[in-house]
Amino acid sequence: MRGPAGFLLCLWLLVVPHCTEVAAQGDEPDPKMPCAKWMGGAPGYPGHNGLPGRDGKDGRDGLKGEKGEEGAQGPKGDAGAMGNRGVAGFPGAPGVPGIMGQKGQKGEAAFVHRSAFSVGLTEKPPAPNIPIRFSKIFYNEQGHYDASTGKFLCNIPGTYYFAYHLTVYLSDVKVSLYKKDKAVIFTYDQYQNNNVDQASGSVLLHLSSGDEVWLQVYGNGNNNGIYADNVNDSTFMGFLLYPDSDEH
Repeated sequence: MRGPAGFLLCLWLLVVPHCTEVAAQGDEPDPKMPCAKWMGGAPGYPGHNGLPGRDGKDGRDGLKGEKGEEGAQGPKGDAGAMGNRGVAGFPGAPGVPGIMGQKGQKGEAAFVHRSAFSVGLTEKPPAPNIPIRFSKIFYNEQGHYDASTGKFLCNIPGTYYFAYHLTVYLSDVKVSLYKKDKAVIFTYDQYQNNNVDQASGSVLLHLSSGDEVWLQVYGNGNNNGIYADNVNDSTFMGFLLYPDSDEH
């Protein structure tokens, strides 16, 4: 070969053995050498992944975080099973006192029915078989007892109490308490000579409006030894216990 081509071929043959020798002497070619990295080989393939390293030590606890916002209320749970019944005889604790209610309106005053009398004897001896006229008035505010007739007149239907206490002197006594011309009770006392005796009786009666009640000697005149003076009394009395609720 002649000319420039032959010159370049000769030059290449001279340089290649020198660069090969230099590359064999070290991993990295010397950059100062004329053939450094001039004709390096192709890059190699990446190596395989290495094994994972061991777990490191636990770190220190961090600072406490701020309180989070309250979450939404969850759904209502199912009702629980009924508990066992308590032991009898042990009352529970008292509850809290309730709030005092408002004061009510003032009510109307209740009407009280009154009927009563208490009288004493002034006429002696009383005549038999007619009402005894007790003309000494101890109490007769409602005027339901008539001293002129000796009779009590019922103005308020209800239950009444009647009683009499008689002084007996000089003769036997037999008296009856009458209601509407019918004897209800009898009292008899036998007189003892030179003595002053006592006879009494009492009864509960239900009266209707217009009923009359009185006391009279029963039988003949030999049984009218009812007596009264300035130191001895014979008395008759009565009063309403309670009126009929259906009419009053």
